[in-house]
Amino acid sequence: MTPGASAIPGGTRFAVRAREAAAVWLCLFDGDDERRVAMTRAGDWFAVDMPGVGPGQRYGYRAEGDWAPDRGRWFDPAKLLVDPHAVELDRRFAWDPSLSVQGADTAAIVPRAIVPADTTPALAEPPRVDPARPIYELNVRGFTMLHPDVPTEQRGTIAALAHPSIIAHLTKIGVGAVELMPIVAWIDERHLPPLGLTNAWGYNPVVPMAIDPGLAPGGITELRNTIAALHGAGIGVILDLVFNHTGESDRDGPILSLRGLDDRSYAHAPDGSLINDTGTGNTLDAGDAGVRDLILASLRHFATLGVDGFRFDLATVIARSPGFERDAPIFAAIAADPVLADRVMIAEPWDIGPGGYQLGHFPAGWLEWNDRYRDDVRRFWRGDGAVGTLATRLMGSGDIFGSPTRSVNFLAAHDGFTLADLVAHVERHNHANGEDNRDGHGDNLSWNHGVEGPSSDPAVLAARDADLRALLATLFATRGVIQLTAGDEFGRSQRGNNNAYAQDNAIGWVDWATRDVTLEDHVARLAAWRRERPEVSDPAIPGQALWLTLDGQVMTPAHWEAPDCPGFELRLDGATIRIDRPARQVTLDQVRAPAASPPPPAP
Repeated sequence: MTPGASAIPGGTRFAVRAREAAAVWLCLFDGDDERRVAMTRAGDWFAVDMPGVGPGQRYGYRAEGDWAPDRGRWFDPAKLLVDPHAVELDRRFAWDPSLSVQGADTAAIVPRAIVPADTTPALAEPPRVDPARPIYELNVRGFTMLHPDVPTEQRGTIAALAHPSIIAHLTKIGVGAVELMPIVAWIDERHLPPLGLTNAWGYNPVVPMAIDPGLAPGGITELRNTIAALHGAGIGVILDLVFNHTGESDRDGPILSLRGLDDRSYAHAPDGSLINDTGTGNTLDAGDAGVRDLILASLRHFATLGVDGFRFDLATVIARSPGFERDAPIFAAIAADPVLADRVMIAEPWDIGPGGYQLGHFPAGWLEWNDRYRDDVRRFWRGDGAVGTLATRLMGSGDIFGSPTRSVNFLAAHDGFTLADLVAHVERHNHANGEDNRDGHGDNLSWNHGVEGPSSDPAVLAARDADLRALLATLFATRGVIQLTAGDEFGRSQRGNNNAYAQDNAIGWVDWATRDVTLEDHVARLAAWRRERPEVSDPAIPGQALWLTLDGQVMTPAHWEAPDCPGFELRLDGATIRIDRPARQVTLDQVRAPAASPPPPAP
């Protein structure tokens, strides 16, 4: 049975899975007027054909059955429920206490799904992700809210990414693909509204493929047009999708969709309690065939709109049932799907459950966020990391991935310090989040040159600038895919907040007015250097490496193992990379290929 709202001759068929419901009603809305139509059970599904109902119709569901939260039953016909397969909504989600109160009607609060028009184009082009060009992670709203060239009414939307000034900036710094933090509709965590805060990042979705109306007032068309504009500039689009949990949270959370229709979609312990391998109150059970089908439907939906790839938040969850399996059914299903088989798949390879850290263990063909790269490069430039470890990370972390590498190398991401804050703060400064500075990472492997936070001391500022340039040059000289977070190319700060998920304000927004254009130009030069040297970036090119000390000697085990080794020079085919830690400097230059001789073993 085709789930969701699908076209039939002269009308629309509605189908939803509700395995343990006693009854389900389709709710059709004309303004605030609601018409309920009883649906017919067909196994685990309820369905109804509606002649004369077509694109643009607002709808939802109500379900009746047991109310027994201790047994995973949350049926309450007073709750309007969003179709898990909805692709468009008429409004944003908003937290309200009534969403979790039995018997309180929520039709006036919950978004209505919209029957979509059948205008999805077919895939026409291969995906765009090039290891020679960085992936650029950005928050749609925060990235564009303060951009002076974007029209005020367009700021904070997906359409803003198609503005010529945005595309010009991405082109200048050589971006190969933008990775958009979640754009599907989400709800605030219930502790945020009383604090006057909102979820600014979107990692709390309710249904997996309905775009948030606040980010895309133009709906699917807006997303499709923006993708086309970016593709026209040679820039791919990757979506960060959350399939590990939903915003229905723990047992005290809201009843919005799956909880009121089919709570067995969530993983439960033998005693009936919700498993929380995500730290957000619930965990979607990808061992359940219906959940896998929902994930695959979401991926196919976005791929047919032109999306080049996907980043999976807490990706180990999709391969749990209950433990992580490298041959989990979801991986085989993606590989066999004709729409998805060539899309780029990127895993965040960890969650907080038992055995949740799985870096290097995803299937061949999957890229993985490499936090070992992040941490080891930070340690090196902080002054307490080993030279040999840095060399291993520079060459693609073969100790983790083998060859060719599948590493996505990054120094900073949306969670944690920005790159500029990394070299200016030892302590996090998250008081604005309302959690007494307890949230966010406590140990960031950061440093501050003796001054915590902003400084007017020229020596401190010069040292921090040198650090940023060395860190960025190291990233651009690394084998495999590299990732840059929006604003790090020009020294963006979040005032020391390393968990700005609730800061939909000047803390979390990119400040274009104060950007360091000199640093930005440096990144543009790094990007040009990397594009011209595929022997450095492309993991498919073996390359012949010659490792030298800073004074020109061939590196020996004694050099690699010396705790005071100051750095090295790597000559890789036609390129040279010189790492000088005491000088806080990375020098990249083109050199002649070294004379043929057996290279020493890589560290």
